[in-house]
Amino acid sequence: MNRIADSELIINSRGAVYHIDMRPEELADTVITVGDPDRVDAVSKYFDSIEYRLHHREFNAHTGYIGKKRLTVISTGIGPDNVDIVMNELDAVANIDFESHTVNKALRSLNIFRIGTCGSLQADIPTDSFVAGTHGIGIDNLLNYYQHTNNEEEHILVQQFMQQTHLNGDRIQPYIASASASLLKHFVTGFSQGITVTCPGFYGPQGRVLRLGLTNPNLIDTLTAFSYGRHRICNFEMETSAIYGLGKLLGHHCLSLNVVVANRVSKTFTKDGAMAVEQLIQTVLPIIEKI
Repeated sequence: MNRIADSELIINSRGAVYHIDMRPEELADTVITVGDPDRVDAVSKYFDSIEYRLHHREFNAHTGYIGKKRLTVISTGIGPDNVDIVMNELDAVANIDFESHTVNKALRSLNIFRIGTCGSLQADIPTDSFVAGTHGIGIDNLLNYYQHTNNEEEHILVQQFMQQTHLNGDRIQPYIASASASLLKHFVTGFSQGITVTCPGFYGPQGRVLRLGLTNPNLIDTLTAFSYGRHRICNFEMETSAIYGLGKLLGHHCLSLNVVVANRVSKTFTKDGAMAVEQLIQTVLPIIEKI
């Protein structure tokens, strides 16, 4: 089997993968990703015990147990570029032998849940409500650096997205990836379900105007108006499509669960973002424990 070069798979002095500083025994099969490093503590405080605490740069990780369920919670930082690092390195921890630099013969498939915040793109999905993303459509271009294919439904949806929004061309090449159906089915009651759009930034890429003019000033209205059959765009944020796309290519099951902190249609913002995230964590952890 071909050896992966030292420059491609970087292992540090303690035998851990470089950015997330993690070794194979420190990773559970169930993983929760959060953007904010401080949110790792907000999740792991509900663990009955913690085996490992890791920290390097913006990547903070705790592995422990809730009852008999072993979980890892890890921060990604903000944006699809950080997700590229975390998803590839989680897979490396799970599926590459760090001593021989070769892919393991038996591959681990992780269940990966994002717990995050988002902006709603529908008037009937208010602040402090929960969204489970059925698909991630990326306007960040990350997955276009990898060889990928779509099933028939995904192909139709991304084509319809480009036709209806005109968000394609030299600057943007939208891509799509689906949530894991086996995970999504557990998050129906209390969750809006729909497409999540992933953006490469927080201000202009999400249609916010401070001092700079925008090339897509009607972005919010365009995304809100999209529909195809039963599908509509519920929300947008900065990580989901990258997690779904890379997760699918690497053989993992992924689901993005977000609490709405801003409704971009009604132009309202949550009165207590920390409490909103806390309520999401308290809602999803008992469900994840049983999966």
